[in-house]
Amino acid sequence: MNAESLKGHLDLLVLAVTSAGPIHGYGVIERLRERSQGSFDLAEGTVYPVLHRLERAGLLEHEWSEASGRRRKLYRLTPAGQARLVEQRAGWREFVDAVESVLRRNPWPQTA
Repeated sequence: MNAESLKGHLDLLVLAVTSAGPIHGYGVIERLRERSQGSFDLAEGTVYPVLHRLERAGLLEHEWSEASGRRRKLYRLTPAGQARLVEQRAGWREFVDAVESVLRRNPWPQTA
């Protein structure tokens, strides 16, 4: 699945994977891939701008860590990020329920 398909939902997905605790940017990419069983195999150029935007919005914060002589940013949810995650999960559930309701009435794809 490409990043364009996830437009509008990527913030929610990134907030969800950072909710488990501090994680570096590439770890976010790996966790998205693992949790989606490979469906969300996103490029760094897709995920890092989301991390930076969420941090500017006050939903994530970072601390520096050093591993194998390399400095890495570890991202974690802020209290505002946790609140946004709860809100967006509820909104996602409403959206999924509405889509499923429509699809049940008119199964897709239709067969002749």
